[in-house]
Amino acid sequence: MKSFIALLPMKGHSERVPSKNIKSFNGRPLFEHVLKTLLECPSIKKVYVDTDSDLISEMVQRFSNEVGIIARPKGIQGDFVSMNEIINYDLSVIKDEDLFVQTHSTNPLLTSKTLEKACSDFLQQRDFDSLFTVTRHQSRFYDQAGKALNHHPQELLRTQDLPPLYEENSCFYFFSRDSFMSNQQKRIGKNPLMYEIPKLEAFDIDTPEDFLVAESVARTLSKADR
Repeated sequence: MKSFIALLPMKGHSERVPSKNIKSFNGRPLFEHVLKTLLECPSIKKVYVDTDSDLISEMVQRFSNEVGIIARPKGIQGDFVSMNEIINYDLSVIKDEDLFVQTHSTNPLLTSKTLEKACSDFLQQRDFDSLFTVTRHQSRFYDQAGKALNHHPQELLRTQDLPPLYEENSCFYFFSRDSFMSNQQKRIGKNPLMYEIPKLEAFDIDTPEDFLVAESVARTLSKADR
């Protein structure tokens, strides 16, 4: 059966939450939560961390000697470098592998069960060249000019009856080497599958407020599992 190579990029610098990737989250460095999820996923045969930080590299290797480290070159370091550029470099380092999943350390609520199901679903289908995760919304949306996007203000349908809109939540992406290269080196291919995952698992940490909310949810879920 085919399997995936996981790519987990992590910068040492973070603008809104200083040292976000290694900040303590529910008693452990933030990155350990997603790294543990990746290592527990049967369909992932190897995990690589791409980083510009010696400290992150050392902490990752202390956590697990099974994880590969890719040192990010200076030419693709910084806050304004596209993730596709980083993936392109990673693929130049990782030879003879075809299927990849890329995720972020800022999605600590993602479970291995959800990720493994997505791996299985993607491998069983034949119609899509890539996959990206989405969050389903059924609310009344407007554009910046105040124009209704998915409803008619005069009708006031119940929100559950509105046509849904889907948000790319950046939780994880699947792609092959071929789809990435043949689509101008982009992780979302020409014919992607939008893959809905639970809202809680899609929670992404961008701000200090996000960090507090996600940590509170993680603690609540941890207590519920006892």
